[in-house]
Amino acid sequence: MRLAAVAAVALLPLLGGCVIYSNDGGEKLTVAASDRVSVQTEALEAVRKIDFDGQKLNVVVGSNGCTEASSFEVKIKDGDPAELSLTRRAPDLCKALVREGVTVSWTYAEMGLTAGQPVRVLNPVSL
Repeated sequence: MRLAAVAAVALLPLLGGCVIYSNDGGEKLTVAASDRVSVQTEALEAVRKIDFDGQKLNVVVGSNGCTEASSFEVKIKDGDPAELSLTRRAPDLCKALVREGVTVSWTYAEMGLTAGQPVRVLNPVSL
């Protein structure tokens, strides 16, 4: 009982500014309070190696055996250089740990970039 009370108190600041509605069907809808600015932060995947060849981006990432290019969302922010971030869409829950990681690739055209355009990757590098 005491642990539940401590957990409830610890979660109170996280719920500030949100209202959760439940309809008769049991579906929940979360609405942010209008007087607060909502900042969404996404954990960027730590990458092991990044290689641009002017036509394609090759990135080595950790894998449990099921990681592929479609496992990631690629976001590009225009600028000089353009800023690129990779966010994993879903965790790789396979059980075949690949120690050296896997290489995922995207062409500049797939990312909406001009060949040879300067790009800065925002993901952290973990060797």
